[in-house]
Amino acid sequence: MSEWRVIRQASTGEVVLARAKWCQDFWCKFRGLQFRRGLMEDEGLLFVFKHQGVTETSIHMFFVFFSIAAVWINEDGVVVDARLAKPWRPAYFPAQPARYLIEARPSLLERVAVGDRLSFDEQVPAPGV
Repeated sequence: MSEWRVIRQASTGEVVLARAKWCQDFWCKFRGLQFRRGLMEDEGLLFVFKHQGVTETSIHMFFVFFSIAAVWINEDGVVVDARLAKPWRPAYFPAQPARYLIEARPSLLERVAVGDRLSFDEQVPAPGV
């Protein structure tokens, strides 16, 4: 399974995030975006949780030095919450239970809205890579 995904609007195929790191293991989730100084415009993290819920998919912004878009998605691929998360805030919880979470540049909020259905397509590595 590829470590990277392309996130698209399911209805149109439009790319909303070109490179999202599939973040399913403990260490990837633990590190998140802590201590990073920024993100490229077209990259982010796609957190995958074992169960759909509100508490398990909550985030904190300690040691994150820049604002991010936080987009929560349920197990059916539907966006259930999307908001701007600011540095050093103690907690953000989704409005409804979620199974996935995207963290990316704030401009993602211009391309995604609550109610959108998203798909996570494996990103095929370039030949020779």
